[in-house]
Amino acid sequence: MTKHPQVPRPTVDQEAVLTHLRAAHRQPTPVALWTAIADVPVLLAEIERLAHLLSRTRWDFADLLAAARATLAAHDEGEHDPLTYLRDAVAEHHLWTPAHAGIAE
Repeated sequence: MTKHPQVPRPTVDQEAVLTHLRAAHRQPTPVALWTAIADVPVLLAEIERLAHLLSRTRWDFADLLAAARATLAAHDEGEHDPLTYLRDAVAEHHLWTPAHAGIAE
C-alpha cells in the first residue's frame, strides 16, 4: 500500500465513538447515553475541520485548473512561453498544513 503523506488523519477515535453508541443502544442507562451524547461535540468539530480542508482543496484545485486553462489558451494563441501561467500557479501553491490539520507523516 502506498503511503499518502498529505492525507489528513481523523482526529476522532471512531472505534470509541462506535463503542459508546453500541453500549447506549444495548443498555440505555443514563451513563451510557451521556457518554454517547458527549461524542457529539467532538464529531461536530471533526466535520467542521474536514469541511475546511475540503474547501481549501477545492480552492487549490480551482486555482490550478484556471492556470491550466490559461496555459492552454496561451498556447493556442501562440504566446512565446505559455507555461508561464502554470509555473506561476505552481510557484504560488505551497504546502498548506496548519497545526490542526492532522496530516499523516
